[in-house]
Amino acid sequence: MGKCRGLPTDQKWHDKQYKKANPFGGVSHAKGIVLEKVGVEAKQSNSAIRKCVRVQLIKNGKKVMAFVPNDSCLNFIEENDEVLVARFGRKGHAVGDIPGVCFKVIKVVMSPFWPYTKARRKDQDHKFC
Repeated sequence: MGKCRGLPTDQKWHDKQYKKANPFGGVSHAKGIVLEKVGVEAKQSNSAIRKCVRVQLIKNGKKVMAFVPNDSCLNFIEENDEVLVARFGRKGHAVGDIPGVCFKVIKVVMSPFWPYTKARRKDQDHKFC
């Protein structure tokens, strides 16, 4: 079919080449295996190093870069862990000052991040009291 210019938006997903262009294949989340931890430098006028992981998707073997949210959540991820990855924001485009990263990690070995970060925040609050 080619570029799908003539198809309505909902019919594009029935085109094989269009669906294969997206690493997730048209779904919102995908499981993957962590290959390595990577530090991605932020764009100009910001000197931060964003914590990311390289993930190989289980469903099709494609490799994607995924952002790890919150402080110290990278410590809970080891190589060869199974993670759940979701889209990051702008419909396939990079978000903010993180170049080339279009996905984010939601869960590691089927346990979400938020309990760890919530406990860490409580510890930090007690230190300042």
